[in-house]
Amino acid sequence: MAFLPPHFQPPTQINTETFLLRPITIHDVIKDYDAVMSSRDHLWERFGEMWGWPPANLSLEQDMIDLAWHQKEAQLHSSFNYAVISPDQSQLLGCVYVDPPVIDGTEADVWFWARQSELAGGLESKLEPFITQWLADHWPFQIVSLNKQVIQLKPDRTI
Repeated sequence: MAFLPPHFQPPTQINTETFLLRPITIHDVIKDYDAVMSSRDHLWERFGEMWGWPPANLSLEQDMIDLAWHQKEAQLHSSFNYAVISPDQSQLLGCVYVDPPVIDGTEADVWFWARQSELAGGLESKLEPFITQWLADHWPFQIVSLNKQVIQLKPDRTI
């Protein structure tokens, strides 16, 4: 089964009072690099063993290459990376990844994170219900893995 239906158009920008969510591009590299490197310990706990990311020696150039790759994957509809941006667009607050599934019985693997400076304010815990609803409203999936937890987005199927 294909990851996405052939004519599916992924969502673009979503605005909330707390943040906006939009596809990440190479133009976000300075904000992304700052968010990643200032949150490296938090990100390594979540992604280090699985992805080897972010390495301690991540350079701005390597981050730009990573973002260019994410941008190209979105153009190819093979994977999607969204930036969580402050309302004034001055700071990248985190990211959301929508990838093809690797867990049997799911239709996508979705990962998210918030920058370490936003954890005390609860951004990461606020993102989870937002992302769950965003997936249910704007994506064709019924069952996904969200940060390794299998969740049912729409009541049409049982897990």
